[in-house]
This record gives sequence, structure tokens and C-alpha cells, in this order.
Amino acid sequence: MTPLRKLAAAALLLASAHLIAEETESAPEPGAKRDRIEELTVIAHPLSGEGLSQPATVLAGDDLERRRQGSIGATVGAEPGIHSATFGAAVGRPVIHGLSGARVRIMEDRIDAMDASVLSPDHAVAVEPFLAERVEVLKGPSTLLYGTGAIGGVVDVHTGRIPHQRPQRLSGRAELRRADNGGETNAAFRLDGGGRVAWHLDAFHRRADEYDIPGFAESARLHAAEEAEEEAHHDEDEEHGEDEEAFGRLPGSGVEGSGGAIGVSWTGDDGFAGVSISTLRYDYGLPGGHGHHEDEERHEEGEHEEEEGNVTLDLEQTRIDFEAARRNPFAAFDSLNVRLGINDYEHAEIEPGGDIGTVFANESFEGRIELTENDGDGFDGVLGAQFGNRQFSAIGEEAFVPPVDTSSVAAFWLGERSFEDFDLEFGARLERIRHQAVAHDDADFTTLSASVGLVAPLDDALLGLHGGYSSRAPIAEELYSDGPHLASQSFELGDPGLDAERALNLAATLAWGGRRASLSATAYATSFRDYIYSFATGAMADGLPVMRYGQSDAVYRGIDLQGQLTLAEFSGGTLAATAMFDTVAAELDVSGNDRAPRLPPSRYGIGLEWQRQGLAASVDYMRVAEQDAPADFELPTDAYDDVRLYFGADLNAGAGDARVFLHVRNLTDAEQRHHSSYIKDLAPLPGRTVEAGLRWAF
Repeated sequence: MTPLRKLAAAALLLASAHLIAEETESAPEPGAKRDRIEELTVIAHPLSGEGLSQPATVLAGDDLERRRQGSIGATVGAEPGIHSATFGAAVGRPVIHGLSGARVRIMEDRIDAMDASVLSPDHAVAVEPFLAERVEVLKGPSTLLYGTGAIGGVVDVHTGRIPHQRPQRLSGRAELRRADNGGETNAAFRLDGGGRVAWHLDAFHRRADEYDIPGFAESARLHAAEEAEEEAHHDEDEEHGEDEEAFGRLPGSGVEGSGGAIGVSWTGDDGFAGVSISTLRYDYGLPGGHGHHEDEERHEEGEHEEEEGNVTLDLEQTRIDFEAARRNPFAAFDSLNVRLGINDYEHAEIEPGGDIGTVFANESFEGRIELTENDGDGFDGVLGAQFGNRQFSAIGEEAFVPPVDTSSVAAFWLGERSFEDFDLEFGARLERIRHQAVAHDDADFTTLSASVGLVAPLDDALLGLHGGYSSRAPIAEELYSDGPHLASQSFELGDPGLDAERALNLAATLAWGGRRASLSATAYATSFRDYIYSFATGAMADGLPVMRYGQSDAVYRGIDLQGQLTLAEFSGGTLAATAMFDTVAAELDVSGNDRAPRLPPSRYGIGLEWQRQGLAASVDYMRVAEQDAPADFELPTDAYDDVRLYFGADLNAGAGDARVFLHVRNLTDAEQRHHSSYIKDLAPLPGRTVEAGLRWAF
């Protein structure tokens, strides 16, 4: 056990013992009457009970079950303003309002995922959607709450692995899914029980072969570009024949994963203290046909031929989480919440021949302390501190970033004042970040963020106005990259002299609801100073184009719309129509092509949903427009249609509630490619997929 783990384990034991001792002293005598225990709920935004000035999305219950897929990006990617940056079946990182990577923070129970997904687009997010009980998305700057970098937004996956209250009875749920495309099978279960000492168990297993696609893996646009280049260079040694292309099935798209957790909490009338231990294991292929150092092997004489097949990733993670909460801890505060997460993450990139190419390791911890107050006269506030450390290393052929130790410490305060006609939100955050990289000078950044918002009720509507100033310190990859990065097909060069990125965000949200209809609309704009991005230098290294990180000003603007209309009401049921639309535009303040890279295109969708006495059916149609204004070194992406069907029926299961369901995705077997994906011209999304499942809860 490393010193870091010993220290963290000791802290967990001390904190647990301290809270339990306090609760024991105040426990009532045997036989004494107890008041009903109220759940102490902590959600992504601690002041969101009365509405938020910034836009937000929550998926839970049936909505989450219908949207749940193999990655967190795919699970939330059909919501207005949210897309997915895919890299095969196992990898999908959310893109919020056109921003992704380090600008979107992904958390598990309000603590960072602490994986390596920010480092590279082919690294999976180590958060399992099939075990989530709720997913919350805060769109726009959430830097005040969760740290530097969350300028795009936050995705928080709630698992319930640490019980917050004493269970009334033994409860649980199990789910089994089977899809025809790739023979994908998903199985998951959870159990919750106990008394004053509450416990939780969960586990899942997922397996899928390479999935079917409606045509060639390589896009027609890339094929035409390659043929034009071959004709221009008259290179007969690099003929491009269709018989060599993948057709009908995407090589490297198979995946197998499993994991689970055990959690235990001591629960009392005034709080709880608990700990959970979870593990995650994934083996998945990297589609796209890129092998490590492919170009070097092709150009260097005397080298052996490249092995056939795709690179695979072998991912392992062990995570320990601690949480404690207490009501009325001090005279001036209503509640205290303490969170600590410790993560040991590692993945190996395995060459087609079986050799290990590169090993990425990440040992991290993150903690937060929050004190909330309510003065009884219309004021709610939260005062908090956050701290963390990340020890990252990469060893092997694709170690394009040196070992880096990143530490951070922050203090934040948010408040909400209720007036007669509106609520006012305000807050500030001060954070200190330090990078210590091998063979580089230390890099220190101090970031300051602040925001103000207004929430005003307007008859049946709610108006939210939000303005925020955010700053983001460069991440280690932007500072220190120096080497070939095959996932992005480039030779990446960082810049240790980068400054902090600053952003001014304005957003207006109008939510209206009547008896038969509802509408939500958000317009937003974010103006960046010293926006960090990578650009092509025109040079080549190791047979790859050199991409260097630099800075310029930038502006992002967009609109999200979502609505529902009840078309008919009848005995025991309803028929409703839904609609959505989103669009985002972005410009860099540079000469020449000023378009932001991998910007998602506009989308609109309509749907019908029918429900009656335990039966539900829906059909959804989405049109994803062509992205015909790409950034440099990007090809346009064709438009496509996506049609999805759902049918569910509740069953009489005696001791529990059961539902059988059927999903059909991509009904028309259309070729679909996400412009936000690095390999969108090499790896389309799955073709028609029919998935059947059974869910049982008691």
C-alpha cells in the first residue's frame, strides 16, 4: 500500500469513528419513540431545490432506463445541447454546448471520475451507466462548484453506493438486456438493506462482439479524398481498393466489461457516515484501423510488417469513496457534508500481436467539504472547500506526456436570496493548481471565478438569467505533450508557457408548463480569452502532422429547445408529442479558417409517446444536419436520420414490479457518424439494433 493510500485509509477510519461516536452519544434510549428519519439528499447543485438560473437536465426513472447505453456520452447524447464524442462501443464522452474534453467534468457522486479519459479520445470514462440511478447535467459554467475546467458543464452520475438513510426494508432491482447487433448482453443488479447499519451491493457484466454497420467503415468523403491524393501523387504502391476496406462490420468495436461495489453506512437521526469500495474492468477494441507507429513501420526499411488487427485496451480500476453528513453541525449551519474519493486507475494498450505498447496509470484522490445554511428569512448558502491530487504516468511507445503530479486546492461560496418576485443567485471560487512534471519547471495557476443569476416566476413560466466569469488552468496534456498520438493521428506538442483560459458566459432559460403542454428554451453565449486549442503547424514528425497547443480568443453561441404537447387523454392513458432542437456555432479569433474543431451540427427531433395502464410505446425521429463548415484538416460530415422505437409492458411479478421492453435504434439502418468523433470517417455508429430486456424491482 502506498503512503497515499495509507493516509487516505487512516482519514476514512478517523472520520467514521468520530461521526459514529457523536451519533452514539445522542442516540435515544432503547424503547424510546423515534421521529421519522428524513433523507439527507445531496445533488449536483446544492441550491437547486427552487430552480436554477443556469440550464440543467436530469435523467432518472423510466427516462434514464430508455436512454441508457454503453457509455455515459451515448446515454445523455440525445438531450438538447448534449452530444457524444464516440470512439467505438465503449467510449463516449459528453459534449455540452460544443465544448468537450477538459471543459466538461464527469463525476461519480459529486467526485471526479479520476480516470484518463481527458487525456485521449480513445480512453473510456470509468463510470458505468448501467449502475446509475440518476444522471444530472449542469450546462454552462459549473466552475464555482466543481473546479477549474468545468466551463462547458458537469455530468454527475449518482450510484447510491453509500446509503444515506436507514432502509425501511430490503430492496433491489435486476436487469437483463440482449441486442442482436454484435450479440451484446448486459446484466446488472443491486441490493440495499440493513438497519442502522445500512448496506449496498451492485454488480454488472457487459459483453459484445464487433457491431454491424450499414456499409463501409470508411466514409465516402474520406475515400474520395484518398483517391484524389493518390492520383495527385501517382503513388501506385498505396492503391486504395474497396476489397481491402471493412464492410458490414466495424473491426475493433468489441467490448467486455464487469464490475461492482459494496457499500456500508452507519445511519442515525442526524446524519450518516459510509464507505464504498468499487472495481471496474474493461477490455475493448479501438476501431479506426490505426496501429501504433504505423507510419514509422511503413517508411522505415528493415522493419517487420505491422500486425493485422486492432489495438485493444485493458482497463482496471479500484475506487474507495467515503461520505459523511450531519444535520445542524454548528449553530450557523444546517448541514455538513464531507466527501472523499480515492482511485487507482490503470490501462494497458495492447498491440494486435499481443505486446503491451503503453501503460497509463493514474493514482488520484479528491475531497470536498460543504456547509449549508438557511437563515429562515429567504437566504440559502453553501460554503465549501475542495482539494485533490493526481499522480499520472505513461510508459511505452505512445507515452507522449511525461509523468505529472497535479495538485489543487480551492474554496467556494454560493448563495441564494429569495425576494417577493424573484430569487437571486451569486457565488465565487478561488482555486490554486500546481503541475509538477518530470524534466519541466513547476507550473502554478491561480484561478478566480464568479457568477450571478436570477430566477423569476412568470405565471406558469420560470425565467432564469445567468452570467458567469470562469477561468481554467491548462491541463498537463496541453502543457507537456511531446510525441506521436495515434488516437488523434497527430504528433502533439504542448506549450509550457500557456496562460489560464478565461470565459464570460451569458445564458437565458425560459421554462413554461401548462396542463397539456410544456416548453423549455435556452440561449447562451460564451466569450473566451486565451482559449486553448491545437492547430496544425504544417510540419511532419514520425509520419504524422504536427499539432501544437496554442491560444486565441473564441466565441461560442447556441440555442436549445425542448417541448411536449398532450394530444389526447383517455381512460387510463395519454398520447403526447415531443419536439427538440439544438444548434451551436463557434469561431476562433484567427486568420484563415476560424472554425472550432469537431463542432457538432444542428439537430431537430419529433416524437410520439403513448401510455396506458402499464403499457408504453414511443417513436422518435431525429434529423442531424450536415456539418459542411469544418475546421482545418477535417472533412465535412453528411447529414443522417435516426429513428428509434420503444415498447414496454409492466408485468404482475408478485413480490415486485417487472417490465419487459424492446428498443429499436437506427430503425432505417442509416449510416450515422458523429462529427465530434476523432474517427468519424473511419468508424460509423452501429446499424439497426434491436434490443430486448427485462427489469425487475422489489
